Amino acid sequence: MAEPVVRTPDAKVALSTASVYPESTATAFEIAARLGYDGVEVMVWTDPVSQDIDALRRLSDRYGVPVLAVHAPCLLITQRVWSTDPWVKLQRARTAAERLGASTVVVHPPFRWQRQYARDFVSGIWRMAEETDVRFAVENMYPWRYRDRELLAYAPEWDVTKDEYRHFTLDLSHTATARSDTLAMVDRMGDRLGHLHLADGNGSAKDEHLVPGRGTQPCAELLARVARGGFDGHVVIEVNTRRAMSGAEREADLAEALAFARHHLAAPTGAPRPPLAPRPPQVPGTPQVPSTAQDPDTAQDPATTSAAPAAPAATPPPRASRAPRRPRRPRPPRTSEPS
Repeated sequence: MAEPVVRTPDAKVALSTASVYPESTATAFEIAARLGYDGVEVMVWTDPVSQDIDALRRLSDRYGVPVLAVHAPCLLITQRVWSTDPWVKLQRARTAAERLGASTVVVHPPFRWQRQYARDFVSGIWRMAEETDVRFAVENMYPWRYRDRELLAYAPEWDVTKDEYRHFTLDLSHTATARSDTLAMVDRMGDRLGHLHLADGNGSAKDEHLVPGRGTQPCAELLARVARGGFDGHVVIEVNTRRAMSGAEREADLAEALAFARHHLAAPTGAPRPPLAPRPPQVPGTPQVPSTAQDPDTAQDPATTSAAPAAPAATPPPRASRAPRRPRRPRPPRTSEPS
């Protein structure tokens, strides 16, 4: 019987600079170099260095760590970073990505109270994507929960697969918080999955960003699947290490996350897994064309990773409450760190 062949992963594994919070952007470059990451994703936030293209280039040159992606400043704590105009933020993020050689800009859907921005968001993202080779990869979010209430904070949708975008970012901590079926969301994204935030979660109302393998998300299965399914984006470790008691403990978590990603991206080849289903996006304003691609859910998938047991199935998402005519601005979670 032939020995299984271990494939060399094509996807690069990057470190989000948010993963070292409350340490600085500069510290993220240093740690990424020391641990052997392939690059970084810069979270643009209140750290002045994260906003300065020239400073970022100097860090990249100093440590030999390329910037692979730029996360636009669209968090609650970054409402005034670069501009108060969300379109200006995206234009500056695109410029930063182009000048730094990054292939992707990660962007969240608008907050519901950003009404005009939300109204034009889908068509605006398409328009910006057509002006550059940089990908605008829109990230899946989650409903905010307070006690027994579900607050719909994002528009048009927190589930970005309900709208037509050219590229998506899949965040596994967000799928856990939303209590979404992660692999079903991957199927809906198809080959438009262009960027991956690798983390984990247990379905808490809090966005946990655990080290992959420490929660209930199918991290190992997803990595094996994208490695064999034509994924041409980057895998970014975006985990929460703010409770680390020391720098050594933080680095141990980030080293564990990197090892997890590379191990499961390079899993032995065996029976082919379902590929990422091709599903051309519909440009806003054009009629929908039914997809003729085979649904991966109907394909046989006997192969699972032998390195770790399969994660439990995600709990189906609860029925979202109907949004009121004039939705109140939801109370933001009590957090100050980027995620």
